Amino acid sequence: MTTSSDILRVIPLGGLGNIGRNMMLYEVNNESIAVDCGLMFPEDEHLGVDVIIPDFSYLRNTETQLKALFLTHGHEDHIGAAAYLLKEFNIPVFCTKLTRGLLQVKLQEHHLSDEIKIQSLDPGSDVSIGNFNIESFQVSHSIPDSAGFIIRTSAGTIVHTGDFKIDHTPIMGQHTDLNRLAEVGNEGVLLLCADSTYAEIDGYTPSETVVAERLENAVSKAPGRIIMTTFASLISRIQIIIDAAIKFDKRIFVTGRSMEKNIQISRDLGYISAPDQVFMSRKEMRSFPPHKTIIICTGSQGEPNAALSRIARGTHQYIEIQDGDTVVLSSNPVPGNEKSVSKNINLLFEAGADVIYNQIDNVHVRGHAAKEELKIIHRIIKPKNFVPIHGEFRHLVHHAQLAINLGMEPENVFVLEDGDVLEINEDYAEIPDHISTDYIYINQYGNTEIDENIIHERQALADNGVVVITLLLNTEKNTLDVPLSISSYGFIPKENESEIYGNIRTFSQTLLAENQNINIQQAQMDIEKKLSQYLFQLTRRKPIVRAKILTKT
Repeated sequence: MTTSSDILRVIPLGGLGNIGRNMMLYEVNNESIAVDCGLMFPEDEHLGVDVIIPDFSYLRNTETQLKALFLTHGHEDHIGAAAYLLKEFNIPVFCTKLTRGLLQVKLQEHHLSDEIKIQSLDPGSDVSIGNFNIESFQVSHSIPDSAGFIIRTSAGTIVHTGDFKIDHTPIMGQHTDLNRLAEVGNEGVLLLCADSTYAEIDGYTPSETVVAERLENAVSKAPGRIIMTTFASLISRIQIIIDAAIKFDKRIFVTGRSMEKNIQISRDLGYISAPDQVFMSRKEMRSFPPHKTIIICTGSQGEPNAALSRIARGTHQYIEIQDGDTVVLSSNPVPGNEKSVSKNINLLFEAGADVIYNQIDNVHVRGHAAKEELKIIHRIIKPKNFVPIHGEFRHLVHHAQLAINLGMEPENVFVLEDGDVLEINEDYAEIPDHISTDYIYINQYGNTEIDENIIHERQALADNGVVVITLLLNTEKNTLDVPLSISSYGFIPKENESEIYGNIRTFSQTLLAENQNINIQQAQMDIEKKLSQYLFQLTRRKPIVRAKILTKT
């Protein structure tokens, strides 16, 4: 540690202004640590993209040395991009036991499992690395072993909450450690960075015990099979279903790769308690009495290839909806997934299932703090400065206003965007710089990045199609002849092709007259530009236009 005049730099590489891609850098004296490294799932316009990860270009180009990665919990939006970071940076990882198990699976998929040093940092323990001392504290969330961090630096102390809520009756007994946070608050906190996901929701987040009651009720009353989907990482919710199965003498079949892996890891590590005989094989499931069968599957977010989506479409290899089935969606759609989830619900109803979801029954509760819980955190920590994290921009603004309403000075509350650089110590706080934090699009199966321009081209193709025109260059005269061919895809109906193609040929005569004695590359660009403008005037659509010039002697 050095003098108290040292400056802390706070740099969000993701997670501010959107849900996902969470990654925060804390820097002091040319050393930094990262908290979380998550992914974001693509939206409809991200064609051919599997996941979106943070931009590491700042870390590649800065003189500041990245010392370690600290993970708050095992959700994809906090650990899903860690393997991509660890491929480039040889740094240790610190996290709790369950998070470690979930991360190791991802590292194995990237063939990194033997190369990365993952160290346990259980709540109540701390580690010193470089210019930082990091203490882990327990928080209640929708996955066990969730943690926040108390980060001590020469510039001051930071409290980074991670995702949390205040649940006084959690299913797995993991409370948010308000006593420790109050102690740190009394010592003095320079900066609080706190979860904002539900900062616009009044009151308190209901306890997980509410869900336990409703799910047990659904299991007890279902006339046939129960098909339940939830987040594969929502371990406490899976334990609720297992307990209900045992209570009502039912057995469970699990389908979906991530669900199978997470349940196995959680059982191996002791986070799920279940006898082997409660689970059954595919063969057993096919012949087992429906009213004694529970199916736990992936697909809570309407993912096209997940088990529930295939069941809804009738394309699952060995599960189809039958009379008496009750489908329970024990989750809420992540922003951007609402349409996909709604489509699945409609398809399941059409197939004859009884569908239970959160709008009609309390089969899901949030894993994030609402306003009154956030107020508790602010009052006991009493930070000098505050940065709302984890949320869309409106969530950050609501959380900032909550802090101001509680008495913080507006000049000490910072609503940052990804890439903003906040410099801060006991006497100083401002945002002097901004760095690049582009979305990095990944084709997961090819494990390659996809250029943003390609994404835009794919969207243009999907929206308006493509027109290809082929012309012939007479090299002796250096002149262009009448188009050899015109073709289009996704632009106009077949029955209108002859009329549109005729207009294109007529328009081409003018272009050809303007492009005599030509340079081939320049002529192609000129034809594409002018033909694109003409087609927009003709159809009010903007297809991608490609001109190809062949040569003949």
